Amino acid sequence: MSIYLTEFLTVALIHLLAVASPGPDFAVVVRESVTHGRRAGTWTALGVGTAIFLHVGYSLLGIGLIVSQSIVLFNALKWLAAAYLLYIGFKAIRAKPAQPAPDDLALQAGERTARGAFTSGFVTNGLNPKATLFFLSLFTVVINPHTPLLVQAGYGVYLAAATALWFCLVAMLFSQQRVRAGFARMGHWFDRTMGAVLIAIGVKLAFTEMH
Repeated sequence: MSIYLTEFLTVALIHLLAVASPGPDFAVVVRESVTHGRRAGTWTALGVGTAIFLHVGYSLLGIGLIVSQSIVLFNALKWLAAAYLLYIGFKAIRAKPAQPAPDDLALQAGERTARGAFTSGFVTNGLNPKATLFFLSLFTVVINPHTPLLVQAGYGVYLAAATALWFCLVAMLFSQQRVRAGFARMGHWFDRTMGAVLIAIGVKLAFTEMH
C-alpha cells in the first residue's frame, strides 16, 4: 500500500506541475469565463476534466502507445487539434468592435449553452497530442506496469477530478464581476488577444514533433 501511495504522490505532483502550466486548456477556460461567465467557464472546465478519461482510457488499453509510434496517427491528431484551435482563434479574432458594456455582462453570460462550453473544453483537451504523450509517459514510465489495473484506473479518476477542479477554480477567478468588467473595458480587443493566443498555440502545436 505504501508503494502505491508513493507512486500516487509522484503522479499527483507531476500532474499538478503540468496542469498549472498555461496551454490551450487554460486559454479556452479563461476566454469562456470572461466572455460568457462562470457557468460557461465551469462547463468548459468539466469538459477538459472529462477528456482526461479519454487519455487515461487509451493509455490503459495501450492505444496511446500505438499513436505515439505511428507518425500518421500522431500527425492526424496533431493537425485536428491545431485546426480546431485555429478555428476558434480566428473566430475570436474577428470579434466586432461593438461589445456589451460591463453592466450587460450578466446578459452575455446566458448566451453560451452548457453543451457548447463543455464540448469546447472536451475537444480542446481530447485532441491535444501533447496530452497524449504526457499520459503515455505517465502510464508507462512513472507508473509501474505491475501496478494493478484497478489502482491505475483510480489514478485516472483522480487526474480527471483534479484537472476539472483546477480549471473550475480558474473559471471562478476569471468570472469574478470585477475581473470580467476589467476585461470588458478592453472591448473586442480581449477577444482578439485571446484569439491571437489560441492561434499561436495552434501553430505551435502544428509544428510539434513526435519524440
